[in-house]
Amino acid sequence: MAVIISNISLPVGASDIEIILSGLKKAGISQGSAVRTGIHKISLDARKQNDIRVVSSVWAELQSPEEERRLCLKRDNCALVDVSEFIPRAKGSIRPEGRIAVAGFGPAGMFAALVLAECGYRPVVFERGADVDSRAEAVSEFWSGGKFSEESNVQFGEGGAGTFSDGKLTTRIKDPLCRFVSARLVQMGAPEEILVKAKPHIGTDRLREVVRNIRKEVIRLGGEVRFCSRVEDISVQNGRLKSVTVNGEEIGVSALILAVGHSARDTFEMLAEKGIDMTPKPFAVGARIEHTQQAVDRSLYGVHAGDPVLPQGEYQMSYTKNGRGVYTFCMCPGGTVVPSQSEENTVVTNGMSEFARDGRNANAALVVSVSPDDFGQGVLDGVEFARRIERAAFTAAGSSYCAPACSVGAFLEGRADISGLTVDGTYARGVVPCDFNGFLPSFVTDAMRTGLSVFAKRMNCFGDKGALLTAPETRTSSPVRIIRGENMCSPSAAGLYPCGEGAGYAGGIMSAAVDGVKQACAVMELYSNIF
Repeated sequence: MAVIISNISLPVGASDIEIILSGLKKAGISQGSAVRTGIHKISLDARKQNDIRVVSSVWAELQSPEEERRLCLKRDNCALVDVSEFIPRAKGSIRPEGRIAVAGFGPAGMFAALVLAECGYRPVVFERGADVDSRAEAVSEFWSGGKFSEESNVQFGEGGAGTFSDGKLTTRIKDPLCRFVSARLVQMGAPEEILVKAKPHIGTDRLREVVRNIRKEVIRLGGEVRFCSRVEDISVQNGRLKSVTVNGEEIGVSALILAVGHSARDTFEMLAEKGIDMTPKPFAVGARIEHTQQAVDRSLYGVHAGDPVLPQGEYQMSYTKNGRGVYTFCMCPGGTVVPSQSEENTVVTNGMSEFARDGRNANAALVVSVSPDDFGQGVLDGVEFARRIERAAFTAAGSSYCAPACSVGAFLEGRADISGLTVDGTYARGVVPCDFNGFLPSFVTDAMRTGLSVFAKRMNCFGDKGALLTAPETRTSSPVRIIRGENMCSPSAAGLYPCGEGAGYAGGIMSAAVDGVKQACAVMELYSNIF
């Protein structure tokens, strides 16, 4: 066990030892009574531009568990935590009749496969897209004006959608498995700072190395990773999953961890046809807003903007009116807006940053929550709602894979105009000035305008009418949830384990990876690793 000492506020630039000593003093712990200490989390508090602070928490192991408990009872800023390492183990007794399989090699699928491989299960992974290097070549070709691939793109392929993102690991879940995932990521090549930063990120450049190393480790431990291998069909007999069909080949399976990601629309359609229990769920749609990074930094740091001690500024904004939320999502400091479709003749945007976050622009999704009340109660109505927006955006921008765009000022006035911009856009395929009401529902554009007005009062850069909006952003989360029971299986098919963001149980890299670990453990609770 250890004690976490929270709310240690010091000036920017404080060293690790200064933070630790300040934390021990705040908790009334003498240096001699602490067996081991370290930084737990570090964050930046820039709410007061004339007094920017580093706010940290420190962990300390004391001489005895009793002493730790007494301290936590006396002090509100101290909490007792279990720092023992999570070690997954094979526990089941049922001998598998078929393969233990994973569909999808994004964060959820990667960690499910890694845990299974570490425990001797020799999983087989089916990933519809290509390996990360071939995938990067295909994406680069498309961004440069070349052909589009429906099977290997920003959404599909080794590493999942997160491979072309900022690699953010922030999450709202408070699960001890987050520490396990972070430690494994560091072992696979992620920067060590992700273990302590309150808003950790890996960056798309470093993440590709990590993804590669996870795959190599799965294979080294006896697993198998098949690329360009889409699960086309499943066979369910007497309520139990019996086999999957991959590239025309039927393969017997005892368990399938279904970690296909939020854009696997054809898989959702196949599951619906098979009668797998699913339900529509809320998600969000909107556009990407792009400012210069300097404008964001000035809005957050004031006169301190540009100080090399301060990180690139990042923000998260939200506002709710009459039950509908408008918020920023997936903010990418020093990043670019990237083409992110998974279907031909559509336009989808997303944001991406490298680890250094040293690009000239910052971008974020500016999105509005939508629910089945807006798009319909059918299982796949959310899928069709987003698809209609993406196709209409493609047509509006000239059917050339350019993206619809307009300045914030033009958007507020309902015009199609990109003149007078204060930022040079980064969307690789180019943009075309469009009226967003031509492809987004009016309740979405109205809420976006309200959000811009509210956010402008909180951050000066949101009041810049020369900022750029590029649309549409439609892949914020899965539009469906694949139902699972307390045993983590689908009630429609024993042996089918819905997992991660695509199944509706995660939102981002960290929570998806944690869900992958949990589903691997659920499989291991039932099945032995003796084949």
